[in-house]
Amino acid sequence: MARVLVIDDDRSLQRALRLGLEASGHEVTAAPDGETGIVRAATDDPDVVIVDLGLPDLDGLEVCRRLREWSDVPIIILSATGAEATKIAALDGGASDYVTKPFSMGELDARLRAVLRDRGAGTPPAGPTVVAVGELEVDLVHHDARLSERRVDLTAKEFAVLAFLARHAGRTCTYQMILREVWGRGYGEEAGYVHTYVHRLRQKLDDEEGRLIQTLPGVGYTLATGPKEIRVIQ
Repeated sequence: MARVLVIDDDRSLQRALRLGLEASGHEVTAAPDGETGIVRAATDDPDVVIVDLGLPDLDGLEVCRRLREWSDVPIIILSATGAEATKIAALDGGASDYVTKPFSMGELDARLRAVLRDRGAGTPPAGPTVVAVGELEVDLVHHDARLSERRVDLTAKEFAVLAFLARHAGRTCTYQMILREVWGRGYGEEAGYVHTYVHRLRQKLDDEEGRLIQTLPGVGYTLATGPKEIRVIQ
C-alpha cells in the first residue's frame, strides 16, 4: 500500500482516482491546485504524487520543478496531450512517469507500482555512517554527535531527531515526517513534541538563534547547509 497525493482540479477525476486507487489498497489524499498540492506534499509525506499538467494556478511542470527542489518523491504526470516535447519536458523536469489521458485504472496502478519499485531499486543497500554539516558530525551507526570535535551528550530521542535532520540536511523536514520517524506511525499531530526536542538540541549545539536547525514556520525544520557543506562519510 502507498500513500498517494493527487493534485488535480477535476473533482470527477479526483473521485475516480480515489475510488480506483483505494480499491487497490492505497491511501489517497487530494489537492485542487498546485500551491495546495505543494503544501500537502510537505505536510502529508506521500509515497507518490500524481500531478495533472493543467492546473488552475500553476503549470504541472512548475509543480514538479518545485517539488524537486526539496523532495525525491516519485511524481507521475497526467496529461491530455501526448506530444513528445511535453513528455520530454516533464521527464527532464523531474517527473518519474507520464500518463496520457484517457487511461485505465489498471495501467495507472501498474505505473504507480513501477515507480515505487524503481525508487526502492535506486536506494543503496547501506547508507552513510557519518553525516557532517559544517562543524557538526553525526555518526548514525554509533549514535554519536560531535560539534567542533567536542562530543555532544544527547538522549536517545534527541539523537533520533538530530539524525533524521542530518540524513535530510538541506531539505524540508515536516513535523509529520519527524514524528513518524522518531515516535512512530501513530503520531502525526503532536508538533509540540518536535518543538520541545529541537529546543533542547539547539541548547546543546549552541544554536539558540536557530542558524543551524532552522525553523520553517507552520511546516517543520531543516538542518541548514551552505554550498558543498554536507560531507557524507561511509
